[in-house]
Order: sequence, then structure tokens, then C-alpha cells
Amino acid sequence: MRAVVQRVKQSRVIIESGIVGQIGPGILVLLGVHVSDTQAEADFCAKKCAELRIFTDDEGKMNRSVIDVDGEALVVSQFTLYGDCRKGRRPSFIEAARPEKGNELYELFVSRLKQYIRNVQTGSFGAMMDVELVNDGPVTLIVEKSAG
Repeated sequence: MRAVVQRVKQSRVIIESGIVGQIGPGILVLLGVHVSDTQAEADFCAKKCAELRIFTDDEGKMNRSVIDVDGEALVVSQFTLYGDCRKGRRPSFIEAARPEKGNELYELFVSRLKQYIRNVQTGSFGAMMDVELVNDGPVTLIVEKSAG
């Protein structure tokens, strides 16, 4: 499982019908599910994202988590995080989980994240989405856990 975590001042996801998820200060998580991922990877990544100390304390040091600052989270499924660009010009997505498994583990990740963070919003799995954000810092990190 691969998560791109961005500290944001605000973020939202828009599809044709309008805004489907919107948060204030917190984290935007772009989540990719690997073909071999299991519940263990979802559990690990959700806990890691929630507990990352990427928010500043009173001394200006990144010492607080999204939990500590009572921030929010927006989770967006993004299978393209497993796009392999090493050969040719078209990425290969054979390492990304099929939609059924991807959605199952995406939903599990979201439910686990809700155990830590009071407000967790989502995009719309499998939909074409516009993701808007104001990156705070900018702070962008990759959280990854491989099966096995």
C-alpha cells in the first residue's frame, strides 16, 4: 500500500455532481493499493498516516500529528500510484490492485483512519475527480507498506 500524505490548509474533491468530500486543516491522503496488499497493510498505513508528526508545535518544530492538532483527513483512491514508468512511454498498472480488491482495502483504510481522526472525508472510488488542495508548507510524504 502506498499513501502520498500532504499537510493541507484545506482540500476538496469534486465530481460531476459537485463536492463529494471537503476538509479544513489536516491531511490529504492519495492512496494506492497493490495487488498483494491485505488488511495488515491497510491497518499499518492508516495508523502511520494518523500518527505522523508533521504539524508544528509551539516552537515551530514538526512534532504534532493530525490527531494532536484535531485535524481532518481527506482520502482519495489513486491506482496510478502503482504506475510503472520504467519502460516505454505508457505506464503499466499491473501492480495496482483490481477495482474490487482496491475498493475493499480503500474502504478498510478509511474505516481504520476514522478510529484516529474525528472527520474523515473521501473521494468517489473509481470516478474521475478534481482534487483541490492548499498544501501547507509544502509538506508531502510517502507512507508505504509492502505485503510480506
